[in-house]
Amino acid sequence: MSATSARSRGLVGCACCALVVSINEQRCPRCQSRLHSRTPDSLQRTLALIVVAWVLYLPANLLPITNTVYLGSNAPSTILGGVVTLWQMGSYPIALVILIASVLVPIGKLLMLSWLCWQASRPRPRNPQQSARLYRLTEFIGRWSMIDVFVVAILVALIKLGNIISFYPGFAALSFAAVVIVTMIAAEQFDPRLIWDSTESESNE
Repeated sequence: MSATSARSRGLVGCACCALVVSINEQRCPRCQSRLHSRTPDSLQRTLALIVVAWVLYLPANLLPITNTVYLGSNAPSTILGGVVTLWQMGSYPIALVILIASVLVPIGKLLMLSWLCWQASRPRPRNPQQSARLYRLTEFIGRWSMIDVFVVAILVALIKLGNIISFYPGFAALSFAAVVIVTMIAAEQFDPRLIWDSTESESNE
């Protein structure tokens, strides 16, 4: 028995309250939210946001995320530079956490979103169940991407000993926060229902 989508049965689900109504309805009769069988221009918006995130990701890793002023001398540090410093100091768990959360997670999320857009645009996607699980994974790991920004905020707030040592955020902190926000919006803009559309049309042939 092959499963069919709600749209093929003339139904649409409300994204706000999950009420299932006729596809001819313009607004949800329960919460008055606008109804869409598929998010308008979902792939185009997601791809545009992915490109913006990749552009912002370069300065986030190449420019200093912190500036440490120690006894009058300024020592800027990038994300990878901070990871190397922590590793050399013997703080291996912290170095690994920052490496995973600030480098691997954003790259992984961007790659996964790019893969999902490609799968959804294909006429015959491979293994849509795996793509659906991948989408849920992107939503789960996105919340861990701000660890490095939180570390910078804590350092700036707590470590300021007059003229001896002070921490200041660099431009990369703003760029990195923008990357996280843009990827979160991109994940929200992507409509996972697109993955199943071509699969259903294939099963009906």
